[in-house]
Amino acid sequence: MRFRTLASLGLCSLLLQSAYAATSPKELLAAGRVDETIQTLERQLTGATPDAEAYNLLCRAYFMIDEWDRGIAACERARNLDPQNSLYHLWLGRIYGEKADRAGFLSAAGLAKKVRVEFERAVELDPRNVEARVDLAEFYFSAPGIVGGGKDKARAQAEAVAAFNPAVAHYISGRIAESEKNSAAAEREFRAAIEASHRAHAWLHLAQFLAHANRLDEMQQALRTMESSPVDRPEALMDGASLLLHTGREYPMAVRLLRRYLSNGPVEEGPAFKAHDLLGQLLEKQGDPRAAADEYRAALALSHTYARAREHLKQVDH
Repeated sequence: MRFRTLASLGLCSLLLQSAYAATSPKELLAAGRVDETIQTLERQLTGATPDAEAYNLLCRAYFMIDEWDRGIAACERARNLDPQNSLYHLWLGRIYGEKADRAGFLSAAGLAKKVRVEFERAVELDPRNVEARVDLAEFYFSAPGIVGGGKDKARAQAEAVAAFNPAVAHYISGRIAESEKNSAAAEREFRAAIEASHRAHAWLHLAQFLAHANRLDEMQQALRTMESSPVDRPEALMDGASLLLHTGREYPMAVRLLRRYLSNGPVEEGPAFKAHDLLGQLLEKQGDPRAAADEYRAALALSHTYARAREHLKQVDH
């Protein structure tokens, strides 16, 4: 059994390399080939002139597989080599935040201050960096004042973004309203974001809000509309499928969304190995353990350390 599993993983690896043709580390990362990304970048950085972009990509690869300490070291190196790059500050803030979420109280407080500093610097260096504005706003409305949080600060980010991206400004305002448990205002803002963009990602945000409110029939309808809307961010398809899986609703649509996502070419924001694992779980739910096992093997061929896929494969193999 173990030999057959290893052989299957090898075959999956070859097939996936063909399906996600990529040459540069950035392309490998976008395709979710995290094992190859890390190997390529570590070879590239060994004994070479320090390369800020390579260290940033290495950080993002470690971010994908929850290796926070290694990722922080790489992200700090990128920022130190090119301190005027908004993107490098953004990713360092993100990975500090992930570690903070899993740290004890005192460590988390210290890391939270670092998160704020990096996000604020990312926005300062590039005021039109929408992702940095969103992440900073989410920090402000979720963090306590002692580490620099504050709802008014979050609202200021929404106001700044409104000048060049109204849909994102409405999204930020909706998230602030959610954090204040003002459901009516949150729904108005998420629907206003749809009116401003008519894109898939805005429908996903509304569906997530409806799921949190336990309005699952309306959530399903929002995701059906998302499925037929222009796709501005491909990972919305994967996130929509995940929402259906975790609410136990409409598995066939979730499978469609994931197959579409994978066939059109995955992106870094929705790692392919996680998409394959999700698809495997859905196929199991639909009573097809053999097809599910193939998806778990596909996930492990891209990231051999992905514990969830390994555990899921172990369960179906037995």
